[in-house]
Amino acid sequence: MGALAGKAVVVTGAGRGLGEAYAEQAARAGASVVVNDVDADTAERVAGRIRDSGGIAVASGHSVADPAQAEKIIRTCADEFGRIDGLVNNAGVNYESKPWEDDPEQIRRTVEVNLLGVIYTGVAAMRAMREQGGGGSIVNIGSGAYLGQRKLGTYSATKGAVASLSSSWALDLEPDGIRVNSVCPVAHTRMVVASPRARGVVTTDRVPAKVAPLVVFLLGDAARGITGQVVRCNGKHLHLVGHPQFKQPILESDAWDDAAVERAFTELFQAHLEPYGLEKRMPPLTRELIAPAHTR
Repeated sequence: MGALAGKAVVVTGAGRGLGEAYAEQAARAGASVVVNDVDADTAERVAGRIRDSGGIAVASGHSVADPAQAEKIIRTCADEFGRIDGLVNNAGVNYESKPWEDDPEQIRRTVEVNLLGVIYTGVAAMRAMREQGGGGSIVNIGSGAYLGQRKLGTYSATKGAVASLSSSWALDLEPDGIRVNSVCPVAHTRMVVASPRARGVVTTDRVPAKVAPLVVFLLGDAARGITGQVVRCNGKHLHLVGHPQFKQPILESDAWDDAAVERAFTELFQAHLEPYGLEKRMPPLTRELIAPAHTR
């Protein structure tokens, strides 16, 4: 008996790469899988391979970016397998651009797929899970880029929204026994191949199959009680990602004027400013503070 035996699972963006690995490993773990991809031919190819290996799978060519089609993805699972126990919101697009050169059409498409697609499909899944009595698992695929990455402003913003969305949904759905977590994977996929920057960092041995066991675990009953978490896996390292929090010191005043705010930053906050972005760059004000005297 596999970890997902008897469960019905939807994986979006499963025609290639990470989504393909999630779908195949879920099937090997015993799940009946809806392999969704807007490229219907690739979805059918993956579903067919699962069936040829003795698994159970059907293909869906619907788009997550359209709410009616997102509903059909979930309905396909319920119609074919009688229920839905898990959703992997993996469908996503990416591109690199300097923010002042960004294209509005690319911005719109990225938000529609990466954020609205997660919402549309996730809401349809949670409604179905609640109607069948509760229980289930939603795994939203995020990215460490949500911490901030050069030339990925729009993509990073959508993935930051996914992390926040996952935390909110985890709170809302806990009474129904529906768990929601976010996974930040690092793997050598088409997105990496298309990026000269990423190709220099993500080696070819970081195959999607190395990340898939984490997703399968979060879908299964062994992860009962684990919700509201952001988890990162790069094929070698597995770790939790800390949630944002209010940082000490917290100053208090009945009224803040311009001079008081300036003093707060130059006399106290200067030493506590946060490094920003994945590269942990220090703000100039802090760099001035910590620079050796002979360099000032």
